Formats: sequence, C-alpha cells, structure tokens
Amino acid sequence: MTIIAAFPHGKRDRSALHLSAFIARSYDEDLRIVSVVPEAGRGSIPSGSDLQFAAWAKKRSRQAVCEAEAAAAQICPDLTTVAVAVENRSRAKGLLAEAAAHRATMIVLGSGTEGTRGRIRVSATSDRLLHSSPVPVALAPKGFVAPERLTRVTCSFRPDLEARAVLAATAEFAHATCGRLRIATFGVSGRTVPPESVEEESARRSLVAELRTAQVEAIDSLDGAEHGEAAAGEPIAEAVGIGKDWKAALAAIEWESGELLVVGSSSEGRRSRVFLGTNAAKIIRHAPVPVVVMPWLK
Repeated sequence: MTIIAAFPHGKRDRSALHLSAFIARSYDEDLRIVSVVPEAGRGSIPSGSDLQFAAWAKKRSRQAVCEAEAAAAQICPDLTTVAVAVENRSRAKGLLAEAAAHRATMIVLGSGTEGTRGRIRVSATSDRLLHSSPVPVALAPKGFVAPERLTRVTCSFRPDLEARAVLAATAEFAHATCGRLRIATFGVSGRTVPPESVEEESARRSLVAELRTAQVEAIDSLDGAEHGEAAAGEPIAEAVGIGKDWKAALAAIEWESGELLVVGSSSEGRRSRVFLGTNAAKIIRHAPVPVVVMPWLK
C-alpha cells in the first residue's frame, strides 16, 4: 500500500513530506510524492501556443520530480519513495486520481508558508479533499519537522454512536503504528466565568465526569486486546479538554512531540467520504499536532 504526499514544487514548504515520511516510517509503507502541474493543452499563457505550453509543462514536470527527489533524499533517505508529476487542472483532482490509481491508504498535505507556525492552515486544495476524499487526509502544521517515529495517537471523541466507528478505526491505526492510543473529548464552556464561581466549577466537574464515563463506555466497546490495549499491554489513556474557546480546549490537555490527532468526518456527508463538520474544522485549526481526518463509515 502507498501513502500519497502532496509536494508543492517551487515552494519552500516541506511539511507534507515530513509528515508523510513520519507516518510511512511508522506504518511501514511506501511513499509516493506527487506534484500536480498544469495540464498541457488546457492552460493559457499570454504569448504561447499550445505546443509551447506543452513543452513548458513537461519541463516543469521534470523540475518538480527532480526537486521532490532531492527533498526526499534529504528528509527520508531510509524510505522507499517514488516522485512523480501529474498533469491536472485541479490539484485536488490530481491527488485523488493518484490515490485511486495506487490504492493509497492516505493523502498528506502541508500548510504552506502562510499562517501561524505550528498550526494547520486549510488551503483550497486541502479544503476540497476534506469534503470529498475516500481515504484519510492528513494535515501537517506549518513548519512541521517530525521526530523519527510516532509515539501516540489521540482520537478526538464525541459521546455519540457515530464516533464509535472513528474510535475503532483510530485504534486500528494506533495498533499498526505505535501501539499507544488516547481518547480525548473537547468542549467549549462559553463565556468566561470568574474563578470564584463555585457553580461554574461544579458544572464543569460534572461535565468532565459525564464525558469520562462516555469515554470509558466507548473503550469497553472496542473488541479484544488488539483495540482495548496498546502494544505491551498499555491501557488506553483518557483526556478531557474544556476551555472558553476551541484554542483553550485543545491547550487544556498535554501533547507529545510525536503525536497525531485523529478526527472523524460528519455524517452529513456522503458515506465513505471525508466531510468535515464545523466543530472538527475548529479543532483542526487549533490543534498543536498533525491531524488525520477519517472518512465517515456507518
């Protein structure tokens, strides 16, 4: 099986390659580095004919492949990689076509050079994939440079039946990569309340207790030791992050440098496709670690 890494040729962003190598190394999978270039005969430049444009596109493809190969030699020389350039009018469609042709297990994208360092920026391409991809989509924060291997996988959990399938898929992913799994629920408490308010603190404790109970029930629903425990028999960890906004909620729990956050799709989208809900989009924007978005499977 193959992991697709989107490579933005001609730009300095290498976060997608770092993240895809990070996951491929832990998953023991091959890495296909894909640059999408303008489709010959369909683009337009002010003073060029179709033949000139085709020659320019081929030259750009060769440059993109050379650039990707050089980056791979520097970032992940230990992995089996193939660098290719594909022609398509749409970067998202080109990546989806490559994923389908090579039975990819995941598509990995970076956050570009704009935005806040250490946070994920959703581009037009990643937004399209986050609403249509049939395989998981991984997003790297700006400037992401991965440690050698995955240390833990955290599942963003909602206390409803739809989330059980996401937890099961995350458990399988953790079992195949690093063996350590954590289940975390995030919530926003609303307007800021003074710390001396006993009622607010009591309500918060009650909410956290309810969420932890739901987490325990979800963990108990996982079948067998393969899902219920990590490698070496380590039990599944639990966490609840509550804050005045989503940024504070994500910051309320601790994170490891070699961690991934897994978020599930909304059931409002098509079955077996990624479709990002409003809360999931906010979690992604404030996540301090790379995020993997799983397709919705009923």
